[in-house]
Amino acid sequence: MALLNDFGLTEEQKLMRESLLSLAERMLPRDRIREMDENREWPREAYQALAKGGWLGLPYPEEYGGLGGSYKDIAVLLETLAYHYSGLATTYMTTPVYSGVHILHSGSEEMKREYLPALIKGELYLCFALTEPHTGSDAAGIKTNAVRQGDDFIINGAKCWITSAHVADYIVLVVKTDPDAVPAHNGFSKFLVPTNAKGVDIQPLDTVGRRTTHTNQIFLDDVRVPARNMIGAENKAWKALMGGLNLERLAISANGAGGAQKALSLAQEYAKERVQFDQPISDFQAIQHKLSDMRIKAELARLMAYRVAEMMDAGVDCRVETSIAKIVGTENDFDCANIGLQIMGAAGYSMEHEMQRMFRDTRLGPIGGGSNEIQRNIIAKSMGL
Repeated sequence: MALLNDFGLTEEQKLMRESLLSLAERMLPRDRIREMDENREWPREAYQALAKGGWLGLPYPEEYGGLGGSYKDIAVLLETLAYHYSGLATTYMTTPVYSGVHILHSGSEEMKREYLPALIKGELYLCFALTEPHTGSDAAGIKTNAVRQGDDFIINGAKCWITSAHVADYIVLVVKTDPDAVPAHNGFSKFLVPTNAKGVDIQPLDTVGRRTTHTNQIFLDDVRVPARNMIGAENKAWKALMGGLNLERLAISANGAGGAQKALSLAQEYAKERVQFDQPISDFQAIQHKLSDMRIKAELARLMAYRVAEMMDAGVDCRVETSIAKIVGTENDFDCANIGLQIMGAAGYSMEHEMQRMFRDTRLGPIGGGSNEIQRNIIAKSMGL
C-alpha cells in the first residue's frame, strides 16, 4: 500500500512524492534503517542525498539558492519522508525547518548570505536549542544567559533534549540577555553558536526511540560568541520564536501523517499474509475494524496537515488550527503504531519488525514540540476558557 490518495496535489507535488520516495528507498532500505536504529547512527548519507537533490532549499527563497516552496510543498515533503522513515523527516526538520528559518526571518542580510547557501548545499548542519533541564513546557523560564563583554557575549547555562546537536556545526541558541525584563521573555535573544567553540560540551542522551536523530544535553561554560552572531535584535527573540511555531507544528503534523500511513501499510500487508485458522487474519472482522480505525486516523492526520498548510499559504491566522493539527498528527501517529503492533501480535513486538520501532519513535510526538497538553491550553484559551 502506498501513501494515501493524492487528491488536491499539483502535478509538481505528485512528482515530488515519487522522487522523494525513490531517494529514501535507495538511501535507506529497511535493513539499513534497523541497523542504524540499533547503532544510534545518524542518517548522514541520506541527508546529503537530499542536499544533492536540492530538497534542503525547499523552504528558502531562490536568491539564497533555495526552491521557494510553499507550506503545502513542505507538508508534502515531510509526509513523504516520514512515510518511508520518520527519522529522515526529523533529520530534515532539524536544520531547514527548526533552525535555518531563524536566520532567514531574523538574521541580517550578511548572515543570510553567509550561512543559508551552505545550509542548502548540506555543508552546514544546525540544531535549535530552547528547552532547558528545568524548563520544558515553561519556555519563558529559561536561565541560560549571555552577558555583553566588548564586541562579544559570554554565554553560560545548559540546554536539554536538543535533537541532533551531536552532529551539528552550529546551535541556534535562545538565551536571556536582560535578566531584569518583565515579563521575562522580553529579555530573550538568539545567537548562532559554533559547536566547536571553547566551553561547549554536548552529551548524548539515551532515549526509548528516535535513536538515529537522538537528543542531547548542551552545557555552555563561559562560551565567547561575537556580537555579530546575534540573530535579530537584542531582547526581541520571543516574538520571532512565537512566529515560527505555526511552521514547527505543521512540520510535526506532516511527519505524523506520514508515519501513520506507514503503520497502516505495514499492518495491512502483514494481516493479508498472516494465516490463522486456515485463513488470512485480514478476513476476521476484529482485524478489519482495527485496520479501518488506522485508516481513519491516518486520513485525519493527513487532512489536518494539508489544511493548515493551505491556511498558512493563504496568510490566514491559524495558530489554533496548527495546535489541533499537531495533536491530531502526533496522537494518531502513535495510535496507528499501537494498533498496528496489536494486529501483528508477537511479531510486532519483535525487534525484527519495524512496528516496534515505530511504536517507540512515535511516543515522543505528543511530548515534544510543545506538549499536547500545552496545545490544548492554546485551544482552550482561544475559546475564552
